[in-house]
Amino acid sequence: MNIFSVNPLNGEKITKYKLHNNKQSAQKIAQTHQAWLDWKESSFTERSRLLKQMHAVLLNRKNELATLMAIEMGKPIKQGIAEIEKCADVCLYYASHGAAFLKDQQVKTEATKSYVTFQPIGIVLAVMPWNFPFWQVFRFLAPALAAGNCGVLKHASNVPGCALAIEDIVKEAGFPDHVFQTLMISSAQVNKVIENPLIKAVTLTGSTNAGIQVAQKAGSLLKKTVLELGGSDAYIILEDADLEHAAETCVNSRLINSGQSCIAAKRFIVVKAVEKEFTRLFLEKMKAKVTGDPLLAATDVGPQARVDLRDELHKQVKKSIKLGAKCILGGEVVKGPDAFYQPTILTKVKKGMPAYDEELFGPVAAIIRAHDEVDAIRIANDSQFGLGGAVFTTNSKRGEHIAATQIEAGSCFVNASVKSDPRLPFGGIKQSGYGRELGMVGIHEFVNIKTVYIV
Repeated sequence: MNIFSVNPLNGEKITKYKLHNNKQSAQKIAQTHQAWLDWKESSFTERSRLLKQMHAVLLNRKNELATLMAIEMGKPIKQGIAEIEKCADVCLYYASHGAAFLKDQQVKTEATKSYVTFQPIGIVLAVMPWNFPFWQVFRFLAPALAAGNCGVLKHASNVPGCALAIEDIVKEAGFPDHVFQTLMISSAQVNKVIENPLIKAVTLTGSTNAGIQVAQKAGSLLKKTVLELGGSDAYIILEDADLEHAAETCVNSRLINSGQSCIAAKRFIVVKAVEKEFTRLFLEKMKAKVTGDPLLAATDVGPQARVDLRDELHKQVKKSIKLGAKCILGGEVVKGPDAFYQPTILTKVKKGMPAYDEELFGPVAAIIRAHDEVDAIRIANDSQFGLGGAVFTTNSKRGEHIAATQIEAGSCFVNASVKSDPRLPFGGIKQSGYGRELGMVGIHEFVNIKTVYIV
């Protein structure tokens, strides 16, 4: 069976790829297991050296890799370059800090000696999405390799070129053969891979439904999972916010990756005292963004990754409008072979509309009125999702209290857009998943946290 990568700018097929059958994927997993038997015995000094070399390879190839993303899934070129630089950063971070994270922890007990040690577990299967085709992989891969694990990747079917490029980057950096491999398989073949006894854990970034299916299968086999799923991040704008800064930050967050990000701002909950002025500023700044060819440096918003995804987004917009939302910008599909969707703003959004209840994975902003701070927090938490959120206020103590104790999410920022950072744990709650990536917590998700006790 073959698949094609398709350019969302013009609908043209780019390259044909042949899928691996189940026997071929099992052979690749066996190769990776053999590589792991040696890799797990490597010193951290050696792992660190190779991670630093991968950092260098990524920076050297960043323009080429950003171009590949633009062609395969429509990411604006300047955002693609930033994504590759972030991948390089996470490699350098674990090269520099992994030894401290994995150091034995001495615990005083009645024993002569007792401590906790962190040991590699084997092969981690990564099921990854198309929206950040390099970053989503490297934020799992860097800590996995640093810990002495190996990895196999099932990437999204519309970014096969990116998937194979990652395998090539690992090779170019000098890692041993087969410590990381791409499995060119369909979604229907994932369960077969999870069933393979050489697969010890699964990490998935994707939709809530995909996470449920993978968790059910892995759970039936008692295999550890980490899931980073959908989000409908709420940004609260209070009456004392710097509205100019808030509007600029909110627009940029809503349009990152052409609106196709789990942690993009999606619901803008504005207290009624400043709703009119915030909406005016938001509209002004949204109109100023440039939509166009993702290979052009001036482009802020590229096409959606696929036409079917664009069409599903439009259905959600139309249904929200039918139920009473007001469209003050965009909301139309431009006819043609491309997958563009106009940056769109919906106001008068209420519960029961897709723009309130569902994740809108594209450049569509939902502005929701709140009576006051208490009502804004209630609305923010009135969601099946819990990935990220933000609060805008000039009172930093007020913002910190709301962020730390009131918002139901894995991350909450004050006067800034939500983003992942190699130094900080990242993940969600509720239907946004469980487990954490990045930071010290992230490297500990896929190790055997072992107690050693010596009388």
